[in-house]
Amino acid sequence: MAGGAREGSAEAVVRRVFGIQAQDATAADLGIRVRGRDITAQAIRTAYEKERSIVRNWYMRGTLHTIPSHEARWVLQLLSPRILAATNRRYQQLGLDDDLRQRADHLIRHALAAHGPLTRAELTEHLTTLGISPDGQEPFHLIRHAALTGVLCHGPQRAGEATYVLFDDWLPTTGGARWEEGAALAELGRRYLAAHAPATLEDFAAWSGLPVTWARRAWKLLAESGVITEYGGLTMFAGRVEELPGPSDTPDVRMLPAYDNYLIGYRTREMSVPALHQARVWPGGGLVRPTVIADGLAIATWSRGSGARSIKVDAFEPVQREVDIEKDAVVRFLRPTT
Repeated sequence: MAGGAREGSAEAVVRRVFGIQAQDATAADLGIRVRGRDITAQAIRTAYEKERSIVRNWYMRGTLHTIPSHEARWVLQLLSPRILAATNRRYQQLGLDDDLRQRADHLIRHALAAHGPLTRAELTEHLTTLGISPDGQEPFHLIRHAALTGVLCHGPQRAGEATYVLFDDWLPTTGGARWEEGAALAELGRRYLAAHAPATLEDFAAWSGLPVTWARRAWKLLAESGVITEYGGLTMFAGRVEELPGPSDTPDVRMLPAYDNYLIGYRTREMSVPALHQARVWPGGGLVRPTVIADGLAIATWSRGSGARSIKVDAFEPVQREVDIEKDAVVRFLRPTT
């Protein structure tokens, strides 16, 4: 992510990146902003809620991502069976057997059809009629289960809070690709490489949450069709020469949000974060701090304070003036003046 390349709309950003990490809604918006050109928070909301060109739901690694809406069906069809199987033990621990999960899906479908969009708290209130405690993890897992079985997806925000809507009502039902498993797997690999190459099949497995054996299958299918080539242990598109940007008097500085794809879309990230500073980006406990990069290399971490314009940059070394320009842009994005 360097060289000045930026997209002109939220939809174009998500189409290019394919999956924006979206565990935190604001971080997802910042992840779109940093890859765009003068994209406002309102423009992102418009893409989600009016154009419905992008959607937030559980996809890669069973975590929340924002992906292009017309891709949602085949991606869910490919990934959800493995995610559900991997979650089965947790379902059993919580007493959520198959019958109860099916009844919850049915109840959620009817509640959203009659009353949607609904917040998590409102859906939880409906789930209590099945004997589900509102205070534990059961409601979350049942809502996520309904997402993974194609019942619901994230819809419009209400007073800054996420709501859920019926998947089939909210998203386009025509124009999306339909793939058999092998073709879908190869397509997911191709989309990953379009955003992350050069990369390895292990990187793809880490990003997608699929087993390495599946990643090998994707790479084999892509290689057989002549799409990819290997160079120095890394995979890239055949016939595409990746030229490193030359030195510039004006570095491309970008403030990445926490858990940004640029840092977690690979198995390791030694080439982007100097070894001396990796503990500051990854302090432990699964945390990935918001990071400042210049021409693709991490130069600082950053954090938001309580004030509207309070952003603190913790630089690894003296930073360029461009960091202040980028910081001001983030402030304007988070607290627009109208």
